[in-house]
Amino acid sequence: MEKVIIIGAGPAGLTAAYELLKNGKYEVVILEKTDRIGGISQTVRYKGNRMDIGGHRFFSKDERVNQWWQEMMPTQSKPSYDDIKLGTVKNFPEVGPDPEKEDRVMLVRNRVSRIYYSKHFFDYPVSLKWSTIKNMGFITTMKAGFSYLHSVVRKLPEDNLENFYINRFGRVLYGMFFEGYTEKLWGRHPREISADWGSQRVKGLSISAVIKDIFRKIIPGKNKKVETSLIEEYIYPKFGPGQLWETAADEIRKMGGTIIQESEVQKINVENGKITSVVCGDTVYEADIVMSSMPVNDLIASINGSEIPKKVQDAAADLPFRDFVTVGLLLNKLNLKNETKIKTLNNIVPDCWIYVQDTGVKLGRIQIFNNWSPYMVEKPDENVWIGLEYFCREGDDFWNLSDEECIELAINELVSMGVINREDVLDSHRERIQKAYPAYFDGYQYMDDIIAYLNTIPNLYCIGRNGQHRYNNMDHSMATSFEAVKNIVNHVSDKSNVWNVNTDTEYHEEKK
Repeated sequence: MEKVIIIGAGPAGLTAAYELLKNGKYEVVILEKTDRIGGISQTVRYKGNRMDIGGHRFFSKDERVNQWWQEMMPTQSKPSYDDIKLGTVKNFPEVGPDPEKEDRVMLVRNRVSRIYYSKHFFDYPVSLKWSTIKNMGFITTMKAGFSYLHSVVRKLPEDNLENFYINRFGRVLYGMFFEGYTEKLWGRHPREISADWGSQRVKGLSISAVIKDIFRKIIPGKNKKVETSLIEEYIYPKFGPGQLWETAADEIRKMGGTIIQESEVQKINVENGKITSVVCGDTVYEADIVMSSMPVNDLIASINGSEIPKKVQDAAADLPFRDFVTVGLLLNKLNLKNETKIKTLNNIVPDCWIYVQDTGVKLGRIQIFNNWSPYMVEKPDENVWIGLEYFCREGDDFWNLSDEECIELAINELVSMGVINREDVLDSHRERIQKAYPAYFDGYQYMDDIIAYLNTIPNLYCIGRNGQHRYNNMDHSMATSFEAVKNIVNHVSDKSNVWNVNTDTEYHEEKK
């Protein structure tokens, strides 16, 4: 049996391990730096409540991914707790688990995400409806309309993220809904960021896409195509995304795979151009094949015995990341009113998450865990459990705040926005995640040189978000593993299919 070492127990690493073990010809060992499973797709337990790190909707245009999820956790066939209490009617599969009786189950959830700007809610993506015009005001709406028409006639060169957004939304909407938020997220102005990020994250999304979506809803027809950012339903594990990956880890162990946690890779030994072993502390793991989802800069720094071009070394060391902090707050209530037609427990706003465009606060997004799954909250009939998402850099002033200081800042920001009253805070918790978002500036401009070097090592496969330094969704990270395993099993040396996941403009852009 060939020995495969997989670095990282996130979605990419676990998917790869499971697929290899199904083949039956490989001995698989996963080395995970932390004591947790799932990477950024983990679910953190705090007392009786659960936190989704980052927010993960389970929706994919890749049928391989959808089938894999269903194999791990089938979709519910009976209503969940909140559906029963509210009398909500949904279309469930005829066969499947009952979430009130079984835990290994995916729930069908409504996708509601909105922008909170100047104390008004706007649809995300921005929609063309009366409430939008009312909240923006007639004059601003007219300016936005003419600005968009101007962007249609006069296209800017898409050599940065700012121009990418302006070409799709016009300068006025860009200034309102994209400029400040993007700078919060990345710590850089959009004109300093490669347009590659936009082409991957909002592929196919624009004002024209919104208009087309409106007409698709009006005009009957079976073959309707849906942009990823416009979907209205998704599935979600009963106890959060980490539940799926913990389930996958259990299956991997049952199949004979080994997962070693708190095991940080420090050295990757290369002889005669091929990896021979991986070193963690005092332990050396022999390897015929290595699949790496560790950050590319750490990967390059750990390689021993291979002559790495200085340009590649310098570029890899300069690859940037944004780090991530979530503050969980347990509340009696939110001050935000539910003015939608969507019924919720306690009539809270129905949003899964709320984008905070206001540049007067550092807060980037608000997650409302009750709306992801009622089973994420110990007392969903009494409390609201939210996650406040902040983007920062490891070691900066915000990252270095104590738990108490960070939580106090978060509460103050919500109070200043009118979202909560201080006296309604019952409990709190902070989580910090390193290297959550690979960034598209600095050393990224030489990413092609880095990839070219990594491809010279025939038994190394780079998979996942950090493994490819690409801001992929979870399903794209899984797809890199499907492609890599296919190459390994079929002894294919060309790795372009692995690196090209989610780079081609046509890649799973639409689904019938």
